[in-house]
This record gives sequence, structure tokens and C-alpha cells, in this order.
Amino acid sequence: MASVLIAEDDEDIALILTRLLKRAGHTVRHAPDGMRALEMAIAERPDLVLTDLGMPRMDGLELTRAIREHQDLSGTPIVMLSGHLHPGDNAPIAAGACAVLLKPCPNDKLREVIGDLADLGPHGHQGADVGCPARWPVSA
Repeated sequence: MASVLIAEDDEDIALILTRLLKRAGHTVRHAPDGMRALEMAIAERPDLVLTDLGMPRMDGLELTRAIREHQDLSGTPIVMLSGHLHPGDNAPIAAGACAVLLKPCPNDKLREVIGDLADLGPHGHQGADVGCPARWPVSA
């Protein structure tokens, strides 16, 4: 299974996500804010990043852009999970997220998206030969 870095400032939500993904067989690490998540991503090179939108020090959009700009991380799949977005909000996709899910997201949908992106692995996010499934719909 995949190594997943969760960037989430709400400890209760982070605990729930960690348990859910560990039960699905993933290795999980948690960062309480975007800046710490970027530091951990650079040091540990996770297979996938699951980020909240609203976090201190660096929000999910800034984290996503920083990962996309980092030479060694630019292909990393990123899922944005937020309770502050509306269906069709293009900001996360424009920043480089591969998939956007709204809280509360059904557990099976989250596991499916994480699994699909982990199976896809690192992929391009710009240019004509883009391998990113960023057109995936926002979950209701």
C-alpha cells in the first residue's frame, strides 16, 4: 500500500483519517499545518498527500503549489479534502490538486480516491501530456 501524508490541523479529523487509511493498509504520517507537511514531504517523499484547505502557517492551496514547484515532489498525487469548498470550485485544481473531496466525505469514497491515486503514482500536472485525473468531480 501507499505512504500517505495527512496535512490536517484538526486533531480529531486527523485521527479519524489516520485510522481509516491505516485500516485500508496505508502507512500514514500526520502534519498539523501546511508548513510542517511540506517539510515532512521533502524529508520523507510520501506516495500521496491528503491535505485540508484551511490550516495555519500554510493553507492547502499554498501547500499544493509548493509541492508542485518542488523538483523532487512535483509528481506527487495530492487530494484536497475540505469543508469550505463548493462543488465546482476550481481553486484546488488550479493549484495542482489531483482530486477534491468535500467534508464530510463518505469513507468508501475517500478510500477509493486514495487507492486510485496511489495506484496511479507520480504523474505530470502540466503540459499536453498530463497524466493527472484532475477532472475528477468534487464529491457532494
